[in-house]
Amino acid sequence: MGDYIPRCVDAVVERYLGIFGAVLVQGPKWCGKTTTARRFAASALSLTDPVGGFAARRMAELDPSQAIAGDSPRLIDEWQEVPDVWDAVRYECDMRGEPGQFILTGSATPRDDRAPMHSGVGRIARVRMETMSLAELGISTGEVSLGSLLAGDNGVSGIGGIKGLADIAELVCRGGWPQAAGVSTSEAMEIATAYVDGVCESDVSRIDGVRRDPGKIRALLTSLARNESTLSSPKAIGADTDGKVSKSTLTRYMDALRRVNVVDDIPAWYPALRSPVRLRQAPKRHLADPSLAVSLLGASPASLTSDPKTLGLLFESLVLHDLKVYAAANDARLSHYHDGNDLEVDGIVHTRDGAWAAVEVKLGASQVPEAVSNLLRLEQLMVSHGDRPPAAKCVVIGYGMPCHVTPEGVIVIPIDVLGS
Repeated sequence: MGDYIPRCVDAVVERYLGIFGAVLVQGPKWCGKTTTARRFAASALSLTDPVGGFAARRMAELDPSQAIAGDSPRLIDEWQEVPDVWDAVRYECDMRGEPGQFILTGSATPRDDRAPMHSGVGRIARVRMETMSLAELGISTGEVSLGSLLAGDNGVSGIGGIKGLADIAELVCRGGWPQAAGVSTSEAMEIATAYVDGVCESDVSRIDGVRRDPGKIRALLTSLARNESTLSSPKAIGADTDGKVSKSTLTRYMDALRRVNVVDDIPAWYPALRSPVRLRQAPKRHLADPSLAVSLLGASPASLTSDPKTLGLLFESLVLHDLKVYAAANDARLSHYHDGNDLEVDGIVHTRDGAWAAVEVKLGASQVPEAVSNLLRLEQLMVSHGDRPPAAKCVVIGYGMPCHVTPEGVIVIPIDVLGS
């Protein structure tokens, strides 16, 4: 545990353990769920442990109550291997009536006919864990806090260390895998490749025992990679597979990819406007980590450096990935904005009490004026329709400017000074 890298989700897990009987930590495999959960657990059982011919899993299948017996908080790792464990945990939470009894981790969600009978609402809190952000990796200084921006503090400062496109290309190729910390970029890229191979060959079939064509899964993932950070429709995604994935297959396979937490789309924002504004509902396409798109596209730092358009989309994916991590640490959510007049804003971070911050993402300094114009249009629209103004209007850039506030009140933030 001495080498543990603190995660933004740590404080969320700790807080929920003080409130709820159990906490579910879910997210893509290899993102660090088990390592984080073990920091809080007094005892643990892994349902994927092969010792004794998977004795732990067989015990849980025969008697879930025995599997969850142990010092609290009791960690059940990869609970979805034996879905009956969920109901056993929920029941035990009811019987004990105390918080902090169990931690569940899961990298997949069972299909409906294997799902638990009870939702666990009020007993089991859910925490989404992502791959590592630049702040968690120590690449971002975190001098600019998203939490402070949401509180209306625009007293920002910081000078980013990213020098140009080549540095950004390295970051999106490496991704946020904990195993990639401290290794070369080429070695880090092998992690994403192995991840994609595992998803295609086994993961999407293991969740429910239904065999799915690895070639079609890879074709679908490659289409999603080509459409990363776009609003592409399911029809467009399917057409981009060159006929390899039919409409009916697309629906089933997309559901499977969501269940294994590979597809992580960003939903549209629906502000509580007092006047009607036609809003588009399409989610923004995202994979769980930008390095997955790099692997699927067969890209490299060199090829991306010479292809600013693709790099720009992957940089947006990186920024929104990190914003999602920082938002969750502040009990906020990330969405995107797109209305019927084609006004688009890349990210909207919003809290339960109605505070919100608008974020545009641009590779370099030359694109900042365009982003400022978009943000001002959105602010004017919201205020004119009776909504509250944003707590912050931000442009997150890759390089080319220090952190500063423009005359229009827009905060320009290099990605490597942003944190939670």
